[in-house]
Amino acid sequence: MKGGGDIEAGTAVPKGTTESPELRWALIRKIYVVLCLQLLLTAAVAVVFVKVSSIPRFFVSSYAGLGLYVFILVFPFVVLCPLHIYRQKHPINLLLLGVFTVAISFSVGLTCAFTSGKVILQAGILTIVVVLSLTAYTFWAARRGKDFSFLGPFLFASLTILLVFAFIQIFFPLGKLSHMIYGTLAALIFSGYIVYDTGSIIKRYKYDEYVWAAVTLYLDIINLFLGLLTLFRACDN
Repeated sequence: MKGGGDIEAGTAVPKGTTESPELRWALIRKIYVVLCLQLLLTAAVAVVFVKVSSIPRFFVSSYAGLGLYVFILVFPFVVLCPLHIYRQKHPINLLLLGVFTVAISFSVGLTCAFTSGKVILQAGILTIVVVLSLTAYTFWAARRGKDFSFLGPFLFASLTILLVFAFIQIFFPLGKLSHMIYGTLAALIFSGYIVYDTGSIIKRYKYDEYVWAAVTLYLDIINLFLGLLTLFRACDN
């Protein structure tokens, strides 16, 4: 208990109190522990979906399976709303975090189930390299006073363009080239978001927002992986 707040209990430092570096680093460690648990769960679910072929086969062999597949894709967005509302309410935030992570893990697992092992390995290795490199760079730059908050508007605009591009492809598919363009743009945009959100974790997130901080970085990493997966899958075909 330092600086008037207990980070483990999720209480914030009172206004006017000088922030303790120890508290900030404790918050950062807590965020990355939660993030690692999320990624481990996602990887475990993906492995099960890839290894047990009867699971993805069920989703494409019946109307019930297809309906459940659509539900799994939509459900994370449904959970994201209450998770944001109750992001500071313990233990509801942790319960919703678990449900959200499982839902995303199922979506990623289903995507991997219909992708070759070579492509998954390539995307996974590159994702790890990019995440570690960008995280190390952001921490290094932050220690030298750099602030990446200026990236916010540009990244939001880029993400909007990406979503519109993806929506257009539903009605006017351009084939392999469009998948390569989408995968490349997604990888670049979410690489930028990793830098932006890591900078926010270092400087801006409050002590009772560790769950939401972990969610934002988790989504950045998952979307980076899916973008690379799309790119490599298009190149592999």
